[in-house]
Amino acid sequence: MEKLASGYGLIEGPVWDDARGLIFSDVLGGGVFLLDESGEVSMLIEHRRGIGGMASHVDGGLIVSGRNIAYKPPPPNTQMTVVLLDRDVENGNVGYNDITADDAGRIYAGSLGSPVFDGGEQVPGSLYLIDLDGSSRVVATDIGLTNGLAFSPDASVLYHADSPRASVFCYAVSGNGDLGEKQRFARMPQGAPDGLVVAADGAVWVALAGGSGVAVFEASGELREVVEVPLPMVTSVCFGGTDRRDLFIVTGSEGVDGDNAGSIFRFRTDVPGLPVPVARVPLG
Repeated sequence: MEKLASGYGLIEGPVWDDARGLIFSDVLGGGVFLLDESGEVSMLIEHRRGIGGMASHVDGGLIVSGRNIAYKPPPPNTQMTVVLLDRDVENGNVGYNDITADDAGRIYAGSLGSPVFDGGEQVPGSLYLIDLDGSSRVVATDIGLTNGLAFSPDASVLYHADSPRASVFCYAVSGNGDLGEKQRFARMPQGAPDGLVVAADGAVWVALAGGSGVAVFEASGELREVVEVPLPMVTSVCFGGTDRRDLFIVTGSEGVDGDNAGSIFRFRTDVPGLPVPVARVPLG
């Protein structure tokens, strides 16, 4: 377990870019950053806070979540924003957290039914699909607090973390992107499930928020192991590196002294991770 960077409030949304390195956000401090392969950190997008999820777009920029789902072009035009899916506060959608793309390039985005950081009662949200024609629709409901999203190796199953229920659920995926009945895939051994990724062998690697670790589940849902992490608030994970056997583990500051303890760790795995597809949703 190697520490690569620290000094952030709440790191989220890690995305591996083969040409540049690891892209990540700071939800509380604001901004999107790049950790390159030399270990240097630079800022890609200034100011914007609340980005809980990101996905690469075929046009070179990033799809980001937060108060909406939006496209941010590559530098130097990162201050431009193209909103793809807005929130709808009056109908119980106050924003979005984790997102992912499927093999076709569609975007799945989990909505928040209530603010996360105000200490109030958490209202369940929904799971939205942004299709290749730019339209959007709800494909699942009753998600207590939406978090990690990822597909099985054959893309037939979507995994989705629901933090307050301490579980990862799964759905069968149809050809048009619609989802089947929600089923519980696994309960967490400790902490709450946050970001997740899938390895080439079908294992599901789940960040354990407040659990000081990453849980590894077989494709059957059986717990294989828990990889210990030096900080408790483990928020997300991302496979990367030239062979995709580098597991990048990101954390927040909760549970330790100070407000800027969020860090990035690297852990070498025996099995490579699956590459996350790029989004191909229209931007006009």
